[in-house]
Amino acid sequence: MVIRFALPADAADLQRIEDAADRLLVDLLHPDGWETAAPGEVRIAAPGFVLVAAEDENGPAIGFAHVLEVEALAHLEQLAVHPDHGRRGHGRALVEAALAEARRRGHSRVTLRTYAAVPWNAPFYAGCGFRVTEPDTPFLRGLVDVEERLGLDRWGERVQMTAPLGPAG
Repeated sequence: MVIRFALPADAADLQRIEDAADRLLVDLLHPDGWETAAPGEVRIAAPGFVLVAAEDENGPAIGFAHVLEVEALAHLEQLAVHPDHGRRGHGRALVEAALAEARRRGHSRVTLRTYAAVPWNAPFYAGCGFRVTEPDTPFLRGLVDVEERLGLDRWGERVQMTAPLGPAG
């Protein structure tokens, strides 16, 4: 497996991967509806970075990690691995690479928002070094407000998690 920065040519794959991965969540939570993923071009153009995992250097993306950089904060906005490639360590490798890149860019922590009880959400991230924390910036409190407006908590408790980062080595 190779992890690299996303290229414009990866944009369609990002949306395809996220939509496929979201099917697992939809099948678990049974919401009335679920929006399709944001276009990959939007993710790539956002402030921050997108890393993709591929089977080999020239292969198509099979997973990605999107980290927003807002208010001097690194926030893991999305992690998705296509279910056809799941349970092989790609998600963990993407998280580790995202944490390393955030550290390299001078961040002292990475935050995220997720479902507390979904096995591949909060329990997975806890195994990657994230701990439940409280929103402590306007951006993070704004994410809570957006989740409340969208009613995401009707499918389970939402939590913020933070991974502290040591100094770049």
